[in-house]
Amino acid sequence: METKVIVGLGSCGIAAGAKKVYDKIAALKEAEKLTFELKKTSCVGMCYREPLVEIIDESGSYLYGDITEDKAVELIDKHINQHNPVKDYVVYTDLFETPEKEYVTSQNKIVLRNCGYIDPESIEEYEARNGYRAIKKIAGSGMSRLDVIQTVLESGIRGRGGGGFPTGLKWKFANNNKAPEKYIICNADEGDPGAFMDRSVLEGDPHSVLEGMIIGAYAIEATAGVIYCRAEYPLAIKRLNIAIKQAQQKGYLGNDILGIQGFSFDIYIKEGAGAFVCGEETALIASVEGQRGMPRKRPPFPAASGLWRRPTNINNVETFANIPWIIQHGGKEYAKFGTEKSKGTKVFALAGKIKHSGLVEVPMGMSIRDIIFKLGGGIKNDKRFKAVQMGGPSGGCIPEYLADTTIDYDSVNATGAIMGSGGMVVMDETTCMIDVAKFFLDFTQKESCGKCTFCRIGTKRMLEILTRITEGKGEEGDIQRLEELSYQIKDSSLCGLGQTAPNPVLTTIRYFRDEYEAHINGKKCPAKVCKPLLTYEVDSEKCTGCTVCAKNCPSNCITGARKEVHFINQEACIKCGMCFTKCKFDAIRIS
Repeated sequence: METKVIVGLGSCGIAAGAKKVYDKIAALKEAEKLTFELKKTSCVGMCYREPLVEIIDESGSYLYGDITEDKAVELIDKHINQHNPVKDYVVYTDLFETPEKEYVTSQNKIVLRNCGYIDPESIEEYEARNGYRAIKKIAGSGMSRLDVIQTVLESGIRGRGGGGFPTGLKWKFANNNKAPEKYIICNADEGDPGAFMDRSVLEGDPHSVLEGMIIGAYAIEATAGVIYCRAEYPLAIKRLNIAIKQAQQKGYLGNDILGIQGFSFDIYIKEGAGAFVCGEETALIASVEGQRGMPRKRPPFPAASGLWRRPTNINNVETFANIPWIIQHGGKEYAKFGTEKSKGTKVFALAGKIKHSGLVEVPMGMSIRDIIFKLGGGIKNDKRFKAVQMGGPSGGCIPEYLADTTIDYDSVNATGAIMGSGGMVVMDETTCMIDVAKFFLDFTQKESCGKCTFCRIGTKRMLEILTRITEGKGEEGDIQRLEELSYQIKDSSLCGLGQTAPNPVLTTIRYFRDEYEAHINGKKCPAKVCKPLLTYEVDSEKCTGCTVCAKNCPSNCITGARKEVHFINQEACIKCGMCFTKCKFDAIRIS
């Protein structure tokens, strides 16, 4: 067999230097007249080991991580020319024990089945891995629209965009409407801080999303489709455009698709301007129509009156990527994964204070603890795990003592968080939970469209209270004010943004009330994050009188002769932390 060298060129890989690695390998191949096949792929999920290079030869497959240009030269010399794999750089192979074996073998990949394995710009490679087999099965077997919907209902799949509404039921509602024009929309407006599931799927396997949309369009008799993707995802948009053109050329899009009489369908891309509120269905529709992205009252629901006032079905990227697998293998086979009420697998983006940042896909029902410690490798620098933020700005913070909560819609909702689209931001002992709540509320306050008074003004008042607390100006009754405002905003907001915006605050109060009380009553930040609440002091036993702290102090508040213990004037100290950062003898205490 011909040896293949495959370089991961997703956004994460390119940011880590993979394009330079690819170019170096290409230059070596040309200069030395080597005969191996050089290929591009996307992220395999192991973002923390990028750049990644896979070499496949007669002996097997070797995935190399943390590859630099110099290491690439060594790989070509030793692995390609000398047929001697460089074991020190291997992160995964099934030929011997490797560092990331558990990360790879603990996953069940359905959505990510092709990511990192195919060239996302090649429809032939997608087809070689059973791509477009599902829509061919429908065309060849004569599956009716109701048969397709019934298969999706049997799978039990629920919307992966955050709401968790049964996908088959949503399609059934749309099918029941016999309007002559219908639309199907893929919501790729991924706006949660720390979330990158949809981007990775679109970059790594765009045809799976297109095929899922084609199947959905057949099921509900949609006449056109729209992918609403934020403009901040240029690589995803580029690969989507390539995939759409290829699908049109192969007859998967257009008129009478695969010989199905009367089934004509095309897909268009609408680039969004990056407004978080456009993740809400009616705001998204308004944006596609060229209006300001603002939600409207429901009913009518999009299934009855959506894009251009025609019946419209909206699902997210991950939902559509599941559909071809479900049709090809059957709904009952998909339902074998997961729990009684939450079927299938779920993709999570691991970010924050975690060793293995990246993407994982696991069956519903796995515990949060297993995801963080078995797949995520645990906490950076082996610090204590404190909490995980799930569901983005609309979600909540789940404390360590609830880490055995299983990943399913009902269990996660019971904690006060939500599954959301799958973002997991992991926090350790150095994280201030009030600061976290302030960060997410600042985000939602800025992203509010301003239509609802409580969302527009109420979130601003909450942010002001949180800011006061972190500045040491918290007052008795602030916690109660935050709770009261939270419930008023949830009850009075029109869309999901306002209804869920208080969740980070409510969950941090629920699980970390002692931190709020320490900030308000004791004027202390237990995590030592909120600078106005910190006190910097010199440890007389460790101070050598080197004067480095005094020389770097911008407010000249540190005094002391050389080789003598120094002193910090607390009244003049501006809490910048420069003394702590510059001291080489750990002689600065923070309290």
